[in-house]
Amino acid sequence: MDTLKNSSAQVWNFVSAPALHPMKVTINVNKPGTASGLLFVAPYTSYEATMIGQTGALIMDQAGNPVWFRSLDSIYKQNTNFRVQSYQGEPVLTMWQGTASGTQSVKPDLPLGTPEPGAYYLIINQNYKVIKELTARKGYTADIHEFTITARNTALFTAVKQVPADLTPYGGPEDGYFNDYSIQEVDLTTGQLLFFWNALAHVDPADSMAAAFSARIANNIWDCFHVNSVEEGANNTLLISMRNMWAIYNVDKETGNIIWQLGGKQNDFVFGPEAAFAWQHNARHRPGNRISLFDNACCSLISPPKGPAHGLILRLDFRNMTANVDRAYYHDPNLIVPSQGNVQKLPNGNQFVGWGQRPYLSEFANAGNTEKDSFLNFLYDMQFPNRNMSYRAFKNEWVGLPFYPPSIAVEPSYEASAIVYASWNGSTETVAWQILAGPTPYKLSVVINSTPRTGFETKIEVTLPGPYFRVNALNSSGQIIGISRIAHVYEDRTVLS
Repeated sequence: MDTLKNSSAQVWNFVSAPALHPMKVTINVNKPGTASGLLFVAPYTSYEATMIGQTGALIMDQAGNPVWFRSLDSIYKQNTNFRVQSYQGEPVLTMWQGTASGTQSVKPDLPLGTPEPGAYYLIINQNYKVIKELTARKGYTADIHEFTITARNTALFTAVKQVPADLTPYGGPEDGYFNDYSIQEVDLTTGQLLFFWNALAHVDPADSMAAAFSARIANNIWDCFHVNSVEEGANNTLLISMRNMWAIYNVDKETGNIIWQLGGKQNDFVFGPEAAFAWQHNARHRPGNRISLFDNACCSLISPPKGPAHGLILRLDFRNMTANVDRAYYHDPNLIVPSQGNVQKLPNGNQFVGWGQRPYLSEFANAGNTEKDSFLNFLYDMQFPNRNMSYRAFKNEWVGLPFYPPSIAVEPSYEASAIVYASWNGSTETVAWQILAGPTPYKLSVVINSTPRTGFETKIEVTLPGPYFRVNALNSSGQIIGISRIAHVYEDRTVLS
């Protein structure tokens, strides 16, 4: 990965928050009918590309303005699955954090997308305080693909471990390894491991669509399964997606047995037209015996793309064991997406799609579209700079109430007494700023009662002299909800006290 790029054309730079440099985005489509909510992404890029801005966790409004940004200290670290969940009845932010193979070296030591040791999950409350950190159990590494807080306040997640094995029966090296994925459930209060299921014990590696000789380019590690999503279903079941099997499994959680398999070499269903998928991500239950997924339709070392990627909803008939297309969601223009991606149902019925390895996120009206008519029901489209990407993207309602104060910076001005810059990273309730100034820190008075907040950082010209300044954050009722530190402006610099 090339060094961080911070050109002002593609990266936000803030006077009041000089350490934050999130990427700037482009809005390609913005039509009426989109759902309310903020956008949640976790930008990073591949090793051979230039990272635009910082990696980390980013909340934006629909215009592309940053709302909250938690940057990471290295371009080789990343977050994934950054979204809103509920924990103990309260909204929280959750994410994975670590380094994934393929972002730090041209010759990765693990199969692409596999987490490096030391990865963990984070739960962050509405005040942006980290309230939980969680790692995987039984020698497995916390995996980038899934972390869900259940209604029981437990954590259900994927984890991975390299298991030594002779791979010659599959066409691989003798001194090889399986990249074995597990599903784990942990009690978030006690830390107790409540459930464990691993792919190697239940799925035949010979059914993999990823050739075993591919292990030779990843330290003899064969990524035969590549579990990339898990979701609880009815009757104590788990819906599990395995990208490299081209299959989705319904698993009995009590016995660990596979109840049925959709796709892959042991497929239990007959696919209707356009219903078959490949290299898929993010399988989710939908009402009425339906399953949604992100169909990458791409790629491997030896097979070309099978078509453009798209969000896909399948209707399953368990009496006749058939699977037919219910809805599809293609990008306009069509995209080839080798990895990652997700489909999210929004409260108003719209569908929200993160395009994974491609730098887009989109919103569609529920009716969807086709490959040839991809412009239909295409309501919203955001594009990231260069080859920045986000493993998944989400649209969620969120109220952020930072525990830290607003930020202020002041610059002297020839046209006014000073220019004040105000921001409050993560505050969703600030709608205006009140400016105070005075000759000493102890004699401040209101010089601007209320000026509207504009984007992440608001620039305000002040005509009355300081040299001491403070900003108060105001909510929609005009109440003060945050007070900054006091800034003392000199001719060439600002000092906070």
